[in-house]
Amino acid sequence: MPLHVPPSPAPALRSILSALGSPTAVREAPAAALRIHQGPLSPDHPLPVHVWDDVSQAGPPRTRLAGWRFLIRGGERAVAAAEARLTADGWTFSHFCDGPYVAATERALQQAESLTAPYQPRLLSVPELYMLTLWLHHDLTADGAQGMPAAGDLLVPLAPAPPGIASYLPQRVADLLPRLTLRLGPTPLLREPA
Repeated sequence: MPLHVPPSPAPALRSILSALGSPTAVREAPAAALRIHQGPLSPDHPLPVHVWDDVSQAGPPRTRLAGWRFLIRGGERAVAAAEARLTADGWTFSHFCDGPYVAATERALQQAESLTAPYQPRLLSVPELYMLTLWLHHDLTADGAQGMPAAGDLLVPLAPAPPGIASYLPQRVADLLPRLTLRLGPTPLLREPA
């Protein structure tokens, strides 16, 4: 079943296209794969990036929109990602990045395409666990910039995932949430040597 990708804000896309059109921005990007790629580059798969700041807080997850991430396609595959952020002056290009989450996002999106139910893809960052997930939201008509993870939504942890969390295994929010909060349980106190 195809994914229903929410439309990105037009100014966010324009800011990414402008950065890709700037030889200086591309040449000075920290993403080595972007700098060495030969041939045209294009933004693909716009995904709203939500951040879940306090996993240990009781109750349903509370998230906030942090930006829009675009995979940057160079030929047949994604070679980097670019992010746009909302500022007081509107949407603006934030940065290019590469690393394992680029290929992991592409792989998780391909995997999600084969699910039987339709979903709206988003990214959910969990900074406390150094974790990024593909969030498959059940409401196809929802504004991608708004909403909270629902119990029946799926989260697909991207590689590298924290120890004990399986990468690429779709899990319902209601099932994964207790495991995440458990990982952030109280740290045992260290005793001074006698």
